[in-house]
Amino acid sequence: MRPIPLAVAALNLWLGPGLLAQSQNALSGVSVIQSKGSAALSAPMQVIVLLTFLTVLPAVIMSVTPFLRITVVLHFLRQALGTQGTPSNQVLIGLSLFLTLLVMQPVAMDMYAKGWEPFDAGQITWQQAFQDGTVPLKTFLGRYVREKDVKLFLDLSHTEPPKRPSDLGLTVLLPAYVLSELKTGFQIGAVLYLPFLVIDLVVASVTLSIGMVQLPPVMLSAPFKILLFVLVDGWNLVVGSLIRSFY
Repeated sequence: MRPIPLAVAALNLWLGPGLLAQSQNALSGVSVIQSKGSAALSAPMQVIVLLTFLTVLPAVIMSVTPFLRITVVLHFLRQALGTQGTPSNQVLIGLSLFLTLLVMQPVAMDMYAKGWEPFDAGQITWQQAFQDGTVPLKTFLGRYVREKDVKLFLDLSHTEPPKRPSDLGLTVLLPAYVLSELKTGFQIGAVLYLPFLVIDLVVASVTLSIGMVQLPPVMLSAPFKILLFVLVDGWNLVVGSLIRSFY
């Protein structure tokens, strides 16, 4: 048997010792092996599947989790404050990721318990594992999608409306969730803009009335907006309200 690359050996060690028992006739490297009574892919195919999953993982995290709403709101907040690049994109993305992990941890654990654990034990096939594992995700997405968005994608896909909301497929739920979260994020961003817009209008009116046209009103209003945001403990209020909106 030819030597296994280090990456493949590490992947097999991580997935479990049962996947190391490859068949002797798997010369092509793309074989199906039996592990604990269920069919499992060979090590090269596991690497391909894993790399494919890691490629689409960022898009999945950004689109079908609270990450979408949180990032939209935080970017609106930064623009409303008028602080340009402060906080930086890295800080906002990091904060959004940690808050997303906080909200999605129960859902991810439920998906792992219902999908991966029975499949790893050889009790169900991968098709059944995928079907059972996506039930908690469908339940989570179904809480925040709007009926109007769901109807739109049902019409676009020429799909009959299901009898129960739980029977909706991911092909309808995922884009409907993205649209619903975008609308919710823009609504929250518009509300955040209002108090800072009032400050901009007041400062602009005062500067024009006294004839101070040398400095732009935005530069003069920025310290007042930051001071107001700090006095009301704005980060605590915004982050707390965002997290509570998912419970």
